[in-house]
Formats: sequence, C-alpha cells, structure tokens
Amino acid sequence: MDIKNAIINGKTVLGIEFGSTRIKAVLIDENHTPIAAGAHEWENQLVDGIWTYSLEMIWNGLKDCYRDLKKDVQEKYGVTLKKIGAVGFSAMMHGYMAFNKEDELLVPFRTWRNTMTKEATDILTEAFSFNIPERWSIAHLYQAMLNKEDHVKDVAFMTTLAGYIHWQLTGEKVIGIGDASGMFPIDSSTKDYNAVMAKKFDALAASYGFDRKLSDILPKVLCAGENAGTLTEEGAKLLDPDGDLLPGVPVCPPEGDAGTGMAATNSVAVRTGNVSAGTSVFAMIVMEHDLKNVHREIDLVTTPTGEAVAMVHCNNCTSDLNAWVNLFKEFAESMGISADMNKIFSVLYNKALEGDAECGGLLAYNYFSGESITGFEEGRPMFVRTPNSKFNLANFMRVHLFTSLGALKAGLDILLKEENVGVDKVLGHGGLFKTKGVGQKMMAAAMNTPVSVMETAGEGGAWGVALLAAYMLRKDDHESLADYLENKVFAGQEGSVIDPDAKDVEGFDTFMKRYLGGLPIERAAVDALK
Repeated sequence: MDIKNAIINGKTVLGIEFGSTRIKAVLIDENHTPIAAGAHEWENQLVDGIWTYSLEMIWNGLKDCYRDLKKDVQEKYGVTLKKIGAVGFSAMMHGYMAFNKEDELLVPFRTWRNTMTKEATDILTEAFSFNIPERWSIAHLYQAMLNKEDHVKDVAFMTTLAGYIHWQLTGEKVIGIGDASGMFPIDSSTKDYNAVMAKKFDALAASYGFDRKLSDILPKVLCAGENAGTLTEEGAKLLDPDGDLLPGVPVCPPEGDAGTGMAATNSVAVRTGNVSAGTSVFAMIVMEHDLKNVHREIDLVTTPTGEAVAMVHCNNCTSDLNAWVNLFKEFAESMGISADMNKIFSVLYNKALEGDAECGGLLAYNYFSGESITGFEEGRPMFVRTPNSKFNLANFMRVHLFTSLGALKAGLDILLKEENVGVDKVLGHGGLFKTKGVGQKMMAAAMNTPVSVMETAGEGGAWGVALLAAYMLRKDDHESLADYLENKVFAGQEGSVIDPDAKDVEGFDTFMKRYLGGLPIERAAVDALK
C-alpha cells in the first residue's frame, strides 16, 4: 500500500537509459529502491558503413519501454502511472547528432561505435595537448569538415542521444557535464567546456569556412542537482502516447552512461572507480591529480558534478561472448533440451573457473567493431589455438571472458602501472557481472584490485539516472552528490567483494602477452576478410 500510494501521489522517480542493446526504465520509491521496470530490446544497424539507430527506432523504443514500465506498475500495484516526482534520461555517450536551424537531423545518428575519425583525432589531440578519442562528438564534426561533407555548412546544433531525447521532451538544449565531457573537453574549475581549446577549435574550423562558434552549437552544460527543465505537454505525449502521464515533471540534466554508472556504483568520490561491462566496457577512476602525460588510450571525462575522471573505454566486450553462449543454447535445443538462458550463462561462466589460469594457450579476439586502444578501425571476432593448446570447455569459456577484458586491461595497465593513479575500491556493474562471482573474479585479476558488486548492480544506468533525478529533487542545501549517495542511497550496503587471486593475476598477465603478441593475426583477418 505504501508503494501504491507513492505512485498515486507522484512520490516516485523515473530513470530511462538508452543502452547499446536495451532501453531500460526503472521507477524508484522514496528509499531509492526499484519498484517497477520496463525494457525494450534493440540493436544498432550498419547502414552505408555507419553504425546507427534511426529516429524511428529511438522513438518507438522509448515508447515501448515506457509502455512496458506502465504495464509492470499496473500488474504489480493495480494503478495507472500518471504522476511522477522527477525523471532523468541517459544514453550511451559520444557520437554525432547534428541539426540544422530548422531542428532537422542532417545525417543519420553516428554512434560511439564508429571509428572513422582518426585523422581528426590526431589533429585535435596535437592541437589541444589533450586526448580526443575517435568516438567523441567533436572528432565527428571535425572529420566531417576534413571530408568536406556537404551537411557541415548547415550545422546549427549538435548533441548526444541523451541530450536529444531531453531536448525533445523538455524543449531545453542542455546536457549533463559528464555527457558533455564526451563531446568536448571540460574545464573542471569552471564546470564548462574548456574555453582555451574551444578557441583553438574555432580557429581550425574557420579555415574550412565554418563561421559559427563552437559555443553556439553545443548544448549548455549543467551539473547534477541543477534543474534542467520540465516535461512539456508534447513531451509527455511522446513518452506516453496513451495520454496518462501528466506534464510538468522536473527533469534532471541528461547524462551519459559513464556518469550514470558512477552514480549506480557509488563511485563519484576521489579514488573510487567503477567498471561497466556490457556490449562495450569502460573503467573509470576519479582522480586526485592530473595525468603526467597525454595517452591516446586514456580518456579524460568527468563525474556528473564535474570532477576529473580517467576513463579506459573499449568498443567490444560481451557481444562475441554472448554469441558463443547462444550457440550453446542452439545446440541444447537441437538436442531436445529446454534451455533457460540464465542457467546456460551460469553453467558456462562457472565452467571458466575450472580452466587453466592462462587459458591453456588459447587465444580469442572479441572485436565485433574497431578497437582504438589496439589500433583497429574494424573488427573480426576470432578464436585461435595451436595443436597442443589445452582445448576444453573450461579454457574455451575462460579465454572468451579474458578477451572481453583484454583491450581494457591494455589501457588500465597504463593508468595504474605507468601513471600510478590511486584507487581504493572498484565497483562492477553491467551484464558481465550478472553471473555471481565470475566476471567479478576475472575483473579483479585484470586490475589486481578488489572488485565489489552490489545487489543493485544489475539495475545499471537506468537506476543511476533515477538516482541523479532523485538527488535534484531531494538534496539538502549544499549537499554534494557523493554525500547524498553515501548517506542516503548506499548506507549499509557493502555488496560482495572479491580480492584478486595471485594465480589469476599471473595467468591474466601471461594471457595478455599472448593477446598483444597475436594482434597481427587480427590484423590479417581484417585485411583478408572484407
């Protein structure tokens, strides 16, 4: 009855996140506990060599996800969801959504998965003395200038997927600082785009006849806790075509999946870190001090309140692993065995724990798409072994779990071993950690650091952005996001902690020598299989 009354009286908070393979909605109560959820499965499409989601897919997916949430509320509590206390939207970061002055999308949405901006990133990284990754929005804009793409002359506004959704539902062209930090470098002291770098970009762009200032075409930066507008009447109908949802709901700044991951894992404070492992994988550590050198493998982004974060981002994580699990499911069904996916994942993941520490000499690459850290513009998933490798199911599963973290470890070794970045605790979330203990144990071996997973880890970024919306709605005066999360959300929640096993750490290091040494095999596959 308490939950039912909270729903009726609008005491709930909603978070919706657009992930790579799923759009998820999580409704939370006044204790920040998920009370209902909705989801919509989707996949990016490779159209004319561009990884994209169409506008139709975006809006149909959002409506279906919200419809699924409403159904869950109705079935559990017998009420129709009409009034919400606050809402937040989040999505995969980076990419390129460019609009003309009539607010029309100029080219299909270019997602983070596209790795065709190397020329732009090389020029911008040198000009800024700051690493600009290939998936960043500014890299896509500048590459379009270098390519002399006709649409560039008409660009009047550009934003991220989360920024776009927020704009359409509230009318506000704003963005959360964490999401903004994947568009263009942020100055943590001013909590805004880096003014010196913006001036340098304007000079570079002017030579291509681009007559607008960067400040005129980027969304306004907001920090967590600030009000980013309200759900308009039109926005409420876009979200809920049934017309039940009341407009006027306060909306928090739209955030990227990095920022919501930090919130969902209580890792926004200095010397905390988190790993989000799903279709892509990224690790983030909130830093005490700046890095000594510019590393192309390390991104510098921010928390939802603007603190500097070192981030290692890899395009590929569980896609190939999931493909193999689906193959085993198909085999089971062909044998007439009813196959529950959760059980298949559990059996296969746990089998990996029985394997040799270094995977018995097996080698795999999980590159569905390009991988910047290891220098690949395209990917070819592959599995390789020698005649005398120890080829069994345990090692087979172990090598695919290891390789899902292979590129990530290559970047983390720079951060932890070369730059000596300090980290006291790491929290894991995302699909890789759903099977209890297995992904966590592999991650602890990769980082040689204790890894925690909380019971809420499976809720992911949708829960994280709901927490950011709740913070905006309920925070006390001068209460920091870190304090709000620590004292009001995660108080008393320890989760499970797995310490690194010395044998696993040594085994992962041995595997990494094979992984890095075998990259020419992956290069040959990319060159040979067109």
